[in-house]
Amino acid sequence: MPGLALHWEISDDGLAYTFHLREKVSFHSTNYFTPSRHFNADDVLYSFNRQRDRTSPWYKVSGGVYKYYNDMGFNSLIRDVIKLDDYRIKIVLNNPDSPFLSNMAMDFASILSKEYADSVMQAGTPEKLDVKPIGTGPFMFVKYEKDAFIRYQAHPRYWRGRETLDKLVFAITVDPSVRYARLRAGECQVMAYPLPTDIKSMKKNPAINVDEQPGLNTAYWSFNIRKAPFDQLRVRQAMNYAINRQAILDVIYQGTGKIADSILPPAIWSWKAPDNVYVYNPDRAKKLLAEAGVAGDLEIDIWAMPVQRPYNPNARKMAELIQQDLSKVGIKANIVTYEWGTYLKKSREGEHQTILLGWTGDNGDPDNFFSPLLSCAAAETGNNRSFWCNREFDDLIALARIEQDQAKRKKLYRLAEVIFKQEAPWVTIAHAVRYQPYLKNVEGLKIDPFGGIYFSGVRLK
Repeated sequence: MPGLALHWEISDDGLAYTFHLREKVSFHSTNYFTPSRHFNADDVLYSFNRQRDRTSPWYKVSGGVYKYYNDMGFNSLIRDVIKLDDYRIKIVLNNPDSPFLSNMAMDFASILSKEYADSVMQAGTPEKLDVKPIGTGPFMFVKYEKDAFIRYQAHPRYWRGRETLDKLVFAITVDPSVRYARLRAGECQVMAYPLPTDIKSMKKNPAINVDEQPGLNTAYWSFNIRKAPFDQLRVRQAMNYAINRQAILDVIYQGTGKIADSILPPAIWSWKAPDNVYVYNPDRAKKLLAEAGVAGDLEIDIWAMPVQRPYNPNARKMAELIQQDLSKVGIKANIVTYEWGTYLKKSREGEHQTILLGWTGDNGDPDNFFSPLLSCAAAETGNNRSFWCNREFDDLIALARIEQDQAKRKKLYRLAEVIFKQEAPWVTIAHAVRYQPYLKNVEGLKIDPFGGIYFSGVRLK
């Protein structure tokens, strides 16, 4: 849907997108920056070139890591970004790309102020761009206190009109039980990530609404194929047979999820469970381990997330259940965890042997699951935590990106998934239902399938 781009044209060959930009859009005016002009094509040009131009002084700021830009294939897809005039931008691609517009609506493609960027670069503090942001959205950044809160206030010159909410505070509360207690006490109006065990009591509380819908997410257990014994196909397949996923659903999700037989959640338009799914079969697992020559003396590590995520309410408990299942087929498993940022960094660098992770879709396109998580390009950046790179699989998802016919794209993704299941770089575990609890004096809150909570259009009675 139109946002900062009012409308666009696509060339007949699918290689050029011309975006007509919205005029008279104001950037945020804060105590650390006052804009002197409206949003225009220079800002779009800057926002993309800082991620794509390795010679730009901006490329190395904050570590020079633009993993989404690269994992979505934009580094090889975009040939050029051209300013036609102040309110027209042309993006030229190296090849047609069906999910391109969907990907352009993602957070990594947000437009930043070039004028603000120039000012912090001139002051010798370019890193401020990433920690004190300036955008065009409905709320302006005020303050972030680590592990405590993020404060915002309404953007008075927002192009859609000033929000009814004047102030917005994200109170960082790690413990879900404490979050629920704060909601019940009226200390906050909206709660993120409720525990499955609390849903029933929330629905009975006359002061609380609980919206729900199928989540665009997948929880999985990934194997680093660069480390023995997971370089062996039989071992990876054995793990898939060894895990009782229904027991995990019963204990961890308690009716708030369903078994994942596919990379994709059922809400994605190309979903279909592949024919070659794994069912719980410890005897089959033992046989495969024996064939692989590792039966009886195998010891592995399971990395478990230290945080609750939309796709996994309790990774530590999930790891313990997997540990129990593995013991039944003669495998000793050790559970490892780190602080969340360290966990992500170390696993991106491939230090793990096996890891519990998951994914919440960003835009509803199937490519958003396949390319960032399982492509060869994502194996190079480390977002593909299995480091599995299968050329036949990669060619199929690349063809699906180019293909414009949705029915043909479906067939290509389904062929790719058959390869994925056969090669078994993951155990696909669960798709979690998305729940959004909030007090009944909150109006206009819409549940977001992508996992965030957005407050534009929200009012308090």
